[in-house]
Amino acid sequence: MTTPPPGPPEDDPIFGDRGFGSPFSDPPPPPPPLDPNADLELSIRRASARPGTQPGEMLVELDTTRGAIEMYLQPREGKTGCVIFMGGAGGGVEGPADKVYVRLSQSLLDRGVTSLRVVYRKPGEFEECVLDALAACSFLKGLGAQSAVMVGHSFGGAVAIKAGELGGLVTSVVAMSSQRYGTQDVDKLNRPLLLIHGANDDVLDRAASDDIHSRAKEPKHLVILEGAGHGLNEAADDVFSILENFIATQVGDASST
Repeated sequence: MTTPPPGPPEDDPIFGDRGFGSPFSDPPPPPPPLDPNADLELSIRRASARPGTQPGEMLVELDTTRGAIEMYLQPREGKTGCVIFMGGAGGGVEGPADKVYVRLSQSLLDRGVTSLRVVYRKPGEFEECVLDALAACSFLKGLGAQSAVMVGHSFGGAVAIKAGELGGLVTSVVAMSSQRYGTQDVDKLNRPLLLIHGANDDVLDRAASDDIHSRAKEPKHLVILEGAGHGLNEAADDVFSILENFIATQVGDASST
């Protein structure tokens, strides 16, 4: 993907410039419906962007048929691998483990990875949040992405797993401190799955990740962090290293340059 040229202070339209610079007359195709028998579909009408909160970051807004979705995009020019970060039931885009999503969005640039942190339209509503994750996949695919790791925490862990089952762009999934609800079809994921859980989690017991791991197919890996709670702050450095290496191996440059 390539970085868009600087624009005026007001929102700059993205669609119309595929891959941040190539001709793109139409928005990307809509994400697949969450359930063929349910009225759960979302289409992207338009995307616009303005400067974000971190250096080089863009705050993107997708105008969709189900409302606006905000996302923080940290593009890595000339690369096609991405990571999509999903928050917990309360929303939030900074991540657990001492704001690991924000920290990774910067460090992964050196590993050749574009980052996208998604703001839920309706935090806590599982199907709507999965649609947000699928919309993020469609958006990145329209910009030239070819592969993505979907990462989620707590409620967002289940969102990441379900989106991984449905989103063609997703090539691997990470679920941290995940809930069980929404993971009933994890055996259909058919992608590498990394599960991370704190041994001292008193919100969602580690048994949830044990159960998900037991039902998932290979390749899969479960990491239990001793002394860590639900937010994984006690093992923030370990979480950072595990995620950075996994993401870079899956969609980026396996070693720093």
